[in-house]
Amino acid sequence: MFKAAMDNPVRPIDCNLVFFGEPGKDGKRRPYTFTKIWGQLKKKLDLPDFRFHDLRHEAVSRLVEGGLSDQEVSAISGHKSMQMLKRYTHLRAEDLVSKLDKITRPGSEVY
Repeated sequence: MFKAAMDNPVRPIDCNLVFFGEPGKDGKRRPYTFTKIWGQLKKKLDLPDFRFHDLRHEAVSRLVEGGLSDQEVSAISGHKSMQMLKRYTHLRAEDLVSKLDKITRPGSEVY
């Protein structure tokens, strides 16, 4: 969806918005079109309570699970403090169980 929006051939050169509408009476474009597209997408996917901001939480969690360090995740996500970064991190129970299952008895090889 993002790539399609960025490649839109009618996209004005001077417009830095991903989802843009026609200029208003003051000549400025506003991102109101995004709200419409996001609403249609949520309806199509039957996710009425899903917020765009939830994607940030998901991305941070997946980066952590992917093995990136806190500093790397913070650099990507733009979080200024580790406290705020931790607030965005949501670990999945099945991933934790999988990691615990990989730990073997003392004296044997640990993966």
